[in-house]
Amino acid sequence: MAAARKKLDLYRGRDPRNIPTYSFSEASRCLQIPLETLRSWIRGRSYSTTVGQRKLDPVIQLPDVNLPLLSFTNLIEAHVLDAIRYRHKVPLENVRRAVKYLRDRSGSRHPLADYWFQLKGVDLLIEEGGLLVNATKQGQLVMKDIIQAYLTRVERDPTGAALRLYPYLHRHPKEPEYEPKLVLIDPRISFGKPILVGVGVPTAVVADRHKAGESIAELAKDYGCEATEIEKAIQYERGLQKAA
Repeated sequence: MAAARKKLDLYRGRDPRNIPTYSFSEASRCLQIPLETLRSWIRGRSYSTTVGQRKLDPVIQLPDVNLPLLSFTNLIEAHVLDAIRYRHKVPLENVRRAVKYLRDRSGSRHPLADYWFQLKGVDLLIEEGGLLVNATKQGQLVMKDIIQAYLTRVERDPTGAALRLYPYLHRHPKEPEYEPKLVLIDPRISFGKPILVGVGVPTAVVADRHKAGESIAELAKDYGCEATEIEKAIQYERGLQKAA
């Protein structure tokens, strides 16, 4: 009886945020980041020089180097890196220096997920002890500048660890700070599949039912939500299919 009452441990004692879950293509679709861009961030990239081929180190580390699957924490890293690189035009070499500095200083394997970054020009800043530290320039203290709207899409626990991600419905919206949080990725819900906020149903299920012939009004009534929410879930899934 005691064994029957024991709560089933689906994750076998592991943190679901760090379990290899998403294929490269699935992660690319969820975040709407080009597949080859995502690969280069994780696998590194080779380039030619006057003295031969060189390779840039990866920015994001997988949970298992022998398994080509990303964790939820890796999704957070890619989400933040996408904002840093393309929304704010920070050179990737600056990101590499900041990530290396933070890994060496704190021992964090996932600084892009663990730290709340800010920007000053093309440098990355973190807050330590109430002061802002320039991670790109290896610890130089600087003044506070820009807070990234993308980081508000990441919900954290009291220790600062990432818990949930609210991805944008389309990549790089013009006004990211005003985009509603309608889709949620939580590694403890539906095994980390994108779901419709407030409903708890995977967006893929909503889109499949609509594709099978059910109207938006019928789905909204069935799920007890607004028709606009159903439309956004379908829009998000269409974006994933297009990215595929």
